Amino acid sequence: MSVSDEEIGIQAIKHALKALRKRHLVEEGAHAPAFVALSKPIASQGSEWKDKAENLELELQQCYKAQARLSEQLVVEVAESRAAKSLVQEKEALIPTLEHDLSQARDECARLASVLEEKTKALELLIGENKELKSQYEEMRTRAVNAEAENKTLVDRWMLQKMQDAERLNEANALYEDMLGKLKASGLEQLARQQVDGVVRQSEEGAEYYVEPIIPKTCKHRIPAHDGGCAAIVFENSSGKLVSGGQDHTVKTWDSTTGRLIQTYNGCLGSVLDLSITHDNRSIIAASSSNNLYVWDANSGRVRHTLTGHKDKVCAVDVSRLSARHVVSSGYDRTIKVWDLNKGYCVNTLMFPSNCNTLSFSPDGQTIFSGHVDGHLRLWDIQTGKLLSEVAAHSSAVTSISLSRNGNTILTSGRDNLHNLFDTRTLEVWGTLRASENRVASNWSRSCISADNNYVAAGSVDGSVHVWSISNGNIVSTLKEHTGSVLCCSWSGLGKPLATSDRNGVICMWT
Repeated sequence: MSVSDEEIGIQAIKHALKALRKRHLVEEGAHAPAFVALSKPIASQGSEWKDKAENLELELQQCYKAQARLSEQLVVEVAESRAAKSLVQEKEALIPTLEHDLSQARDECARLASVLEEKTKALELLIGENKELKSQYEEMRTRAVNAEAENKTLVDRWMLQKMQDAERLNEANALYEDMLGKLKASGLEQLARQQVDGVVRQSEEGAEYYVEPIIPKTCKHRIPAHDGGCAAIVFENSSGKLVSGGQDHTVKTWDSTTGRLIQTYNGCLGSVLDLSITHDNRSIIAASSSNNLYVWDANSGRVRHTLTGHKDKVCAVDVSRLSARHVVSSGYDRTIKVWDLNKGYCVNTLMFPSNCNTLSFSPDGQTIFSGHVDGHLRLWDIQTGKLLSEVAAHSSAVTSISLSRNGNTILTSGRDNLHNLFDTRTLEVWGTLRASENRVASNWSRSCISADNNYVAAGSVDGSVHVWSISNGNIVSTLKEHTGSVLCCSWSGLGKPLATSDRNGVICMWT
């Protein structure tokens, strides 16, 4: 048992010796290069080490530089990372709000889609209705065109019938006047037309007497006639009745003897700027700021005609002294219109470059005198509408034209505060009336000549009325009763009284 152990021990030692030999051999093979290197000279080995050291130092420097660059890049990327992280946090904070807004937008979109659908249906319905209405409109238009054509035909027939009736009426009037003239010629003496010292008129009994000319000095009646002002007064022909028109849209008739109101005429839609009466005293014509003229029957007070055609306010009107048929008017549309009262419409229109403030028929009824804003006095042919003559009457607007009773003199008043007397045949000035305290109040201030052609009366801004003698050009009377600017003066054809009106609507009767 013990031998075996010794053998085993010897074998183990042998085996260990073999292993040591093998290991020694292996180590010798591994250390062979080292032995070779050690066998080389020391100088050559030192040079190689120096080169390697330099190369390693250069690589080390490059590594340092690369490390510095990478450090800087790392700092920048860290800062960017932090900024990006902060931005992400902000965006994440906005996400709930945006999700809420998106939800609301989806709800609103759904609502709008529903509304759009409703509107689309309503639009389709309206389109259908529009097509139906358009077809109805076309049908109605066709019917209207047919009705208009038929209406025009009826109007033409009616106008033709009216003209025929008017011609028959004119023939009847002419026959009546002829018979009346023959009757008067056979039974009455012919009356004298003119008288040097006074005015001739016929009383109701047929007797003739004279009215001596007077110079007015005292106010007999002071009448509050119209609200807002009275710009137009005129006496009836051979009568003591005074007709007035004011801004209260009314025309009134007064008894100049008692100052009593006789009648009021309604129907005017604007302020009355001028008045005229036909020679037979049957019709009263008013020029109005409503662009129309109104014609009343003097007895009944009913409106006979409303004459339309002017495009602006009508500021002047006059009636022919020979016929109650022809009327002329001027407006601020730069036209003068000639009207036929029997037919009730305009028969001629005269156009000019300056607005006309006042106008008057000539004694023969064939020509028209007109006063304009440019200060000129013009003479027109009523039949042809041609301008016959023109003269510069005033340096500023002409406000009034008054024709003398004998027809030989025209009185013009202007905003230059002058009152000129013209010869109707030559249109030359033969007299000028003026006063330092007399100032014309407006573009429609009216002056007048007395019935005996001896005196002129004109109002002023200060409320006074001046009366001049035509023969010597001196003031013979200054009347002071008005408290407002005097707008209009009118002398009775009987010689007395003188009537004046002012901006307060007061009328004064002077004797």
